[in-house]
Amino acid sequence: MKFGYVKVAAAVPSVTVADCRFNAQQAEKMIAVAAGKGVQILVFPELNLTGYSCGDLFQQSLLLEQAEMALMQVMNNTRQLDIVSILGVPVRVSGVLMNCAVVIQKGKMLGIVPKTYLPNYKEFYERRWFASADTLAADTVIRLCGQSVPVSAHLLFEASDVCFGVELCEDVWATVPPSSRLALQGAEIVFNLSADTENICKHSYLRSLLAQQSARCLAGYVFASCGFGESTTDVVFAGNALIYENGTLLAASERFSFEEQLVMSEIDVERLRGERIVNTTFAAGVRACKDMPVKRVQAEFMPGRELELTRGVDPHPFVPAGGRLLDERCEEIFSIQVAGLAKRLVHTRCKTVVVGISGGLDSTLALLVCVKTFDKLGLSRKGIVGITMPGFGTTDRTYNNALSLMQSLGVTVKEISIKKACIQHFKDIGHDINVHDVTYENGQARERTQLLMDYANKVGGLVIGTGDLSELALGWATYNGDHMSMYGVNGSIPKTLVRYLVAWVAGSGVDAQSRDTLLDIIDTPISPELIPADEDGNIRQKTEDLVGPYELHDFFLYYFLRFGFRPSKIFYLASVAFKGVYDGATVKKWLTTFCRRFFNQQFKRSCLPDGPKVGSVSLSPRGDWRMPSDASAALWLKECEELEA
Repeated sequence: MKFGYVKVAAAVPSVTVADCRFNAQQAEKMIAVAAGKGVQILVFPELNLTGYSCGDLFQQSLLLEQAEMALMQVMNNTRQLDIVSILGVPVRVSGVLMNCAVVIQKGKMLGIVPKTYLPNYKEFYERRWFASADTLAADTVIRLCGQSVPVSAHLLFEASDVCFGVELCEDVWATVPPSSRLALQGAEIVFNLSADTENICKHSYLRSLLAQQSARCLAGYVFASCGFGESTTDVVFAGNALIYENGTLLAASERFSFEEQLVMSEIDVERLRGERIVNTTFAAGVRACKDMPVKRVQAEFMPGRELELTRGVDPHPFVPAGGRLLDERCEEIFSIQVAGLAKRLVHTRCKTVVVGISGGLDSTLALLVCVKTFDKLGLSRKGIVGITMPGFGTTDRTYNNALSLMQSLGVTVKEISIKKACIQHFKDIGHDINVHDVTYENGQARERTQLLMDYANKVGGLVIGTGDLSELALGWATYNGDHMSMYGVNGSIPKTLVRYLVAWVAGSGVDAQSRDTLLDIIDTPISPELIPADEDGNIRQKTEDLVGPYELHDFFLYYFLRFGFRPSKIFYLASVAFKGVYDGATVKKWLTTFCRRFFNQQFKRSCLPDGPKVGSVSLSPRGDWRMPSDASAALWLKECEELEA
């Protein structure tokens, strides 16, 4: 299982009702195709070897005998394959008939899982033909196809790669589905054999149900339902095949197709395990079901092969897909920022804020948050003091944008040059002003922060921090300089998202002058502007030339922090996500930089100012990320060094 991925598939075969031999041949063909594509676990629809819609034919001994013969035929003809297959078969158990999922591998039955919840629908009255799994003793074993096999709704199938469980159709619609218990007892993927009938609006409800169940269980969920070929005497089956991972749809079939379908994807079990480790509610659920019965069955897994993801890897995981969803997400994030700042202002009874405005993205977003907050609180925008502090590296473009934006938004505008103060400071400490080193740069950053803090004291205001999540991760901030404020509104927003937030504000109701300025700010290269401009007055010091592209660092940060992935897996995912954009050597270089800087700069994150959390990733030392400032990066850097670019 490379990088924790398990390749799964849901099959929607062609079916002929009550023709077990034909149905077995279809199953064999699809098992072979799936195995050839590297699928490790394949699930079929409910009762696929007979057809779900046989009705009272399920009471015919000939059909039941032929179903057993069909099962034996499938096992014999696929015994050379490593794939695990889950088939739908009616099985006689202890004198009653049960609607079962039979799990097979290499010609052997690993276990039989009967359906627990039998529907009482007018068109399919399953209780007429089948008994519930609840009627069985926990240790039931039967003889089928010449093999002894356990029969229970409490089976867990374990391999070195993954632990999975099985439920059938109506089970997932129950108040407490069997899959909930199976997940709490260790199942990382749940497979559902279904015969889902179609009617108006049901499909969207089904998708919502499966998404929620996979999310609640922190599990993968693979759903296969009957399709073309089932009886349409009273209902129609659309052939739904759906694969979810923790609430996210990975793959889906074409509905109402007349052809057989094999829907495949890879479920990231390592990611699910990481989610469960940090989710204390899941751990509490595990404790609650520790005494429930469960039988564990050992399975093998196919040998590892070269991993080729069929699921997409989003290069910008912090940024939702465009259009309406992006607008909704931006509005929600902006509202969280505004609500956080509003509470702090109300609590402190403060009606003045001070913001350093550089003409860059971060300070622009912070200013926009202040404006919206003051508007919602009914305060005058003149209580927002925007201070632009030109220094040795300030360009005309950023300087003019800073002034233009403050003026068009109607805030109080102040300009305080830091040049004379820095020259005097360099003289005081004996630093040559022509040496553009870290002292030269940080001296300017700290001078700006001192001005902001002191002016805030003068007017009884709060200094609003502008630094973002990406800068905090890389430590791209001057300690006790731009690193510090009285309340930081951008602290959990990555750089890639800052750009979209500013663009969203530009297109959602600001005046024409502000919009034009915002759009130019978005197009301006990211820079701290601490080094003098070039001979043409353009920005010389570009951040992404020094620390690497922010879209890469935000990608690294997301998977490192959100799921705890190791460098080799992050490198693999980045190589897929940014194929054709960055080569392997480039990704390796900046991933190494990320790991080194992330560890070395933790001391800056250990003393961050307050600020609102807006997403699932945050570096607040008070709740989201607690790490020793002197932790070693050796393990991560060694793995980076060994990457084959």
